[in-house]
Amino acid sequence: MYNSPPQAPSWRKSSYSGQVAQECVEVASLDSVIGARDSKDAARGHLTVSPAAWTALTETIKR
Repeated sequence: MYNSPPQAPSWRKSSYSGQVAQECVEVASLDSVIGARDSKDAARGHLTVSPAAWTALTETIKR
């Protein structure tokens, strides 16, 4: 059975980022978690949270 290699994450600018380009948070779906990183320093890595935690965070930010 042939398994295709994992796809690189598709990072996108979060809709919750500021309007200033330098203040950008990028997000991506990474298997069963959500990744978030600072676009200014992507090589530094990212943090991961569960989809439920991401939903709770974004709901809090909306308020």
